[in-house]
Amino acid sequence: MTLKELSQLYYLTREIEADEQRLAELSEAAGAPSSSNLTGMPRAPRRADSKVERLTAEIVDLKAIIAARQIQCIHERARLERWISGIPDSLTRQIFHYRFVECLTWLQVAVRVGGGNTEGGVKMICYRYLKQDGE
Repeated sequence: MTLKELSQLYYLTREIEADEQRLAELSEAAGAPSSSNLTGMPRAPRRADSKVERLTAEIVDLKAIIAARQIQCIHERARLERWISGIPDSLTRQIFHYRFVECLTWLQVAVRVGGGNTEGGVKMICYRYLKQDGE
């Protein structure tokens, strides 16, 4: 497995977070009242609810996108966990799990595995394993 393949769960998770932020913004905009025309001048009638309808359609579409990405995350996580379970060394398995399934930083991975391991040390274990596995 390549580093790019291992990182897909991380990037999918970030995409979902960005989509959820956008969804919150759209939901807030859909609930906010429109500014009123205070000039007193007559205007041609317009559809008052067109903004809300447009925002509602965007919200529905974005919810579907988020749901699809969440399903993709479930499949990606299962694929990663299957591959990681095939790593013979327990420490290396833990490093890969924390880094690529739980999406922790290298420093957080080193703290979790303990045993005096450093950020650079766990990173080196990971990259050495990937190089060895790729040969």
